Amino acid sequence: MSWLYLAIAVVFEVAVAISASNAKGFRRLWWTIATLVTGGIGTFFLSLALLTFDVGVGYALWTSIAGVGIVVVGALFLGQRLTRKKLLGIAVVIIGVIGLQLSGAA
Repeated sequence: MSWLYLAIAVVFEVAVAISASNAKGFRRLWWTIATLVTGGIGTFFLSLALLTFDVGVGYALWTSIAGVGIVVVGALFLGQRLTRKKLLGIAVVIIGVIGLQLSGAA
């Protein structure tokens, strides 16, 4: 169940990044509200996941998977370029996430 909570937290973290970007420094009210609400929901689900995961591992998984998700969403839907360096970075993050999983910490 902790992986499900973590997955939900990741989805909301991606939403936080998109909302924060559109909030334009918190000058756009509805995007600002969306940023705060999605951030709160994401943090809530992260806290549920951390009932099982070690805090360091859970937080590392959350931020790294969400980071990859944000890059992918940016490339697919926001017209952002996916360069070789970004792909290499994604590969390194994925290897790190697999390494954390194989460590048996969760």
